[in-house]
Amino acid sequence: MADRAILRPGESVLFIDRKERTYLRTLRPGARISLRGGTVAADALIGQPEGGTVYSSAREPFFLCRPTYAQLIPNLPRRAQVIYPKDTGAILLWGDIHPGARVVEVGTGPAAMTIALLRSVGPAGHVTSYERRPEFADMARDNVRRFFGEAPTWTLKVADAFDGIAERDIDRIIVDLPEPWHLLPVCDPVLRPGGVFVGYIPTTPQLKTLADALRAHGGYAAVTAMETLVRFWHLDERSVRPEHRMVAHTGFIVIARRRSAPEQGADGPPAGGGAPHRTTDPHVEN
Repeated sequence: MADRAILRPGESVLFIDRKERTYLRTLRPGARISLRGGTVAADALIGQPEGGTVYSSAREPFFLCRPTYAQLIPNLPRRAQVIYPKDTGAILLWGDIHPGARVVEVGTGPAAMTIALLRSVGPAGHVTSYERRPEFADMARDNVRRFFGEAPTWTLKVADAFDGIAERDIDRIIVDLPEPWHLLPVCDPVLRPGGVFVGYIPTTPQLKTLADALRAHGGYAAVTAMETLVRFWHLDERSVRPEHRMVAHTGFIVIARRRSAPEQGADGPPAGGGAPHRTTDPHVEN
């Protein structure tokens, strides 16, 4: 049996009951884990492989496994809204967060996005997070330690990014703030040419303001916006249908690429005309 399957002290595990409800717990030696009116001894699970069925003292069965990222985030301890896994996936893909990338994150919250970034950049990359609220920074630090582990490739700065971002030659910048357009001048010396700016915002007025600001700035190209909608399906022996509830709109993702030099005439085409607008959407014919 692979050693990677063995559960160890201090690990977070997920209990899933017969109705697919999930319970995130920590394996603390000597402790008893409370589950729906029953308990399970943590010592009985430590050293065992994940993927088995365990019974509580109330004789209720639970499937036991380590949480995936998507299962972890809804259970993450937090005092602020997290970026949902469906949006995290789009940010990682369209933001091109790759092994070895140097990333700045502005607005850390409970570190849901931070954990995804750390997993993506790997040991050769680096993530620097800016969080101005000390209580949120403490929560982020605790969540990374508990659910990711030691993070030598992460720097958490308790500071207001509007006062300045010290990093330079950054590959990607992720901004989760109510008014990210005000941060664009701060990003000018931070993001390298060709780098990717990612903004995450909840409302259409914010979306319009950010897109307009990126285009008017002159230092960005290929401005793209999207949202993700995920609908799960109900599956049993007699019924295959969409779930009655779905995770619909949670936020807009805005992607832009940094120019090597400001565009001339960013507020409009040059005098005498100019090339017609061409969409960057590969599914739309120009």
